[in-house]
Amino acid sequence: MLSDTSPQTQLTEPINLRLGEQIARRLPTFLAAIFLVSVPVFIQAPLVRLQPWMSLAVTLVWLLGGLRMLRRPSLELWGDLAIGFSWTWLAGSLYWGWLRDNPYIHLPIEAIGLPIVIILISQSRLKVGSYFYLGSLLGTTITDLYFYWVDLIPYWQQAMRVDSTAVGSVLQAALIQVESPVAIVRALTMLCILVTIGALSIKANQAHWWAFSGAVLSTILVDALFLLAAVLA
Repeated sequence: MLSDTSPQTQLTEPINLRLGEQIARRLPTFLAAIFLVSVPVFIQAPLVRLQPWMSLAVTLVWLLGGLRMLRRPSLELWGDLAIGFSWTWLAGSLYWGWLRDNPYIHLPIEAIGLPIVIILISQSRLKVGSYFYLGSLLGTTITDLYFYWVDLIPYWQQAMRVDSTAVGSVLQAALIQVESPVAIVRALTMLCILVTIGALSIKANQAHWWAFSGAVLSTILVDALFLLAAVLA
């Protein structure tokens, strides 16, 4: 009896199966990267204001926990990600704990883990966590550039220096600044850049590029949530 399946179908089915398997393997990395960028920042923000030294100490928890997970093959991916995330947590603790009223050194502090990450990538080690860190740093860079582009830096400085009861009025003033047509066009430009980079990265088959993409794209989510907070302030 002749099969109803054509040779072309027989060829495409294994390809589709392999593609589905690749996506299934990479998707947890992508989702974990989104989680690590978007969720912990809202935990760290209040912690670093109340207990900056505790926030700084948590960096060791991420780092040592990641190293411990690396010893177990089943947890190696998560250990890799945890170590990469530890650099972003360290930078956030240092900047928002003690240096938050100086926006001009924000990016240099955020890049504190860059030398280590470059060395690791050059040695093809811990690439998932390292690319996650690079994606997070790139997203932060684009967000900061937007702040410079639409002249939001004075509001940043003011919000960090006024009493907590007056922060709402500062955020409202900053919101008016970004509602202008020019600011909206520039925001859309930055959005297109983030989406393009994230989409191009996710086309790669390697898990580290999916971590990079997740970190870049989740920047959009974090920025949107902070914008919502300013609207509701």
